[in-house]
Amino acid sequence: MNGEVIFVGGIDTEIGKTVVTGWLARQWLEQGGEVITQKLVQTGCAGASDDILLHRRLMGCGLFEEDRDGTTMPALYAYPASPHLAARLEGRALDLDAIGAATARLRARYATVLVEGAGGLLVPLTPELLTLDYVARQGWPVILVTSARLGSINHTLLSLEAIAARGVALYGIAWNSRDDGSDEVIAAESRRYLRGWMQARFPQARWYDVPVLALE
Repeated sequence: MNGEVIFVGGIDTEIGKTVVTGWLARQWLEQGGEVITQKLVQTGCAGASDDILLHRRLMGCGLFEEDRDGTTMPALYAYPASPHLAARLEGRALDLDAIGAATARLRARYATVLVEGAGGLLVPLTPELLTLDYVARQGWPVILVTSARLGSINHTLLSLEAIAARGVALYGIAWNSRDDGSDEVIAAESRRYLRGWMQARFPQARWYDVPVLALE
């Protein structure tokens, strides 16, 4: 087996990538797919990836063998910062080869691997390498997570331009309803505008409406 890898990135930090990744994985599992998730890099934690643990809760399953052996969480750093800074503060360089090998092991076992990024698309993994440039090297399509957070139209369009400029395929846009904010007028217009923009310029891409999920 040589499974498909899809990268889940966001327009900003705390935009809902983890919830979207877990929700999508559950949808595809319920449709009979062989799906697993991976966290590219996790900062602000130790011992285990908090995001992977939330994925499993949202998927309604226990831990995978690949969670227990670290394959789904190949790079953990304690300081809650961008990966390049967290790695520097810890004195431990990010091992891109180890991350790539972990993803390859997952591809060999599962039909679909959803890889969740850290922060926005242009967060630096190393001082020289941005997240989206790593994704472009791998040839992975992107699901972009957005919402009606004030400013999200601007951030979403900038992210789409960055994706297109690198020749990366847009697999889809995921609208995180949990982050709609308190202004229903802005939320409705943002969703309408962004969906129309995607359909006009990325007609092959999918639109996902992610509902408000119980996380407790």
